[in-house]
Amino acid sequence: MTSECDDLDDLQEQVMADARATFSEMVLDHAMRPRNVGRMPNADGFGRIKGPCGDTMEIRLRLRDEKITGVAFWTDGCGTSIAAGSMATELINGKSVTEAQRIQQEDVLNALGGLPAENEHCALLAANTVKEAIKDYLATKSAPWKRAYRKT
Repeated sequence: MTSECDDLDDLQEQVMADARATFSEMVLDHAMRPRNVGRMPNADGFGRIKGPCGDTMEIRLRLRDEKITGVAFWTDGCGTSIAAGSMATELINGKSVTEAQRIQQEDVLNALGGLPAENEHCALLAANTVKEAIKDYLATKSAPWKRAYRKT
């Protein structure tokens, strides 16, 4: 007779085996141990986008001398959205505004080791949210009073 714990262990092993058959180790690592997740008070730049799948992603930036010195993300999405947001923040942290503006879906996909076709939109959501946060930073840099009206 097997115990419930043994059954749960077997189920967990099967789920992880299925995940490893579908996703790269990098995707699994970032989905299960996301980097830079959370909220950042008084961010210099903020972006929020709701993707066509219904997932929402937010990215907050802290900058000094046009260089990203801090970044945080949050999503209500699935594991691939979490992995994409985590990877996107890793890719831009420490970069100049100009460098970070160049982030593309392909950059996130390549860094993650790819995603299944039905999940590639998560990388696009992350890249676009980065660009939205930078756009906000640039707008509030030239008109700092706009930060008071930002909905974060």
